[in-house]
Amino acid sequence: MPAAPEPSDTGWGQAAREVSGHLIPLLPVIHYSGGMGGDGLDVAGVGRRVRVERIGLGLSLEELAGACGVSRSMLSEVERGGRTPTVLVLDRIATGLGTTLARLLREPVAERWVVLRSAEQDVAVDPAGWERRVLSPVLAGVEFEFMRTTIGAGVDAGVFTPHAPGSREYLAVERGRLSLALDEDRVDLAAGDSIYYAGDCHHGYRNPGRGTCVYYLAMDIPARSGHTVVSLP
Repeated sequence: MPAAPEPSDTGWGQAAREVSGHLIPLLPVIHYSGGMGGDGLDVAGVGRRVRVERIGLGLSLEELAGACGVSRSMLSEVERGGRTPTVLVLDRIATGLGTTLARLLREPVAERWVVLRSAEQDVAVDPAGWERRVLSPVLAGVEFEFMRTTIGAGVDAGVFTPHAPGSREYLAVERGRLSLALDEDRVDLAAGDSIYYAGDCHHGYRNPGRGTCVYYLAMDIPARSGHTVVSLP
């Protein structure tokens, strides 16, 4: 199993900037190698949606880089569709934009009810040995994500950046063991355990067991203010 991509600097910045009415920590720039797998990943579509969201917030590439801790060059490559980011990097970009990873993977729908068959669900596979399956549709004006995550034995999925204040996350372990880091605290969970936590903290996921860990996570982020819908040719 390939090793997890290592950041060039694991420290966390203390400064913050306002994005969509919320203070987002300014993180050190992190450089990654590798990317998400999956033949169905629309790299060009992901890049286009990142650019649309960034322009809609009135952010430059430099400002988004400061908000999410991903280098300007990486962001530029992602927007052009020339680079496939890891799940962790794409999640950090989404957090810097005040949205969910799911919104960067597909276009929003306006229907009153939506069925997502298994083959239609977006699956982001990380080379470190874990994957995220998005179970919820993307709805206009709604920042909610419901996902099923599978982490291989002994795999550390990494540390995810804080979401906007008021964000809520609900997690339930279906199978295996999960070590959940919440800032400086750690919570060990086993099959059948569940937890709620505020999403505006650093949160990391690691499988300390010898078997596969599977858990479900529902994430609710406050609606963004000051976002303009942008149409690109």
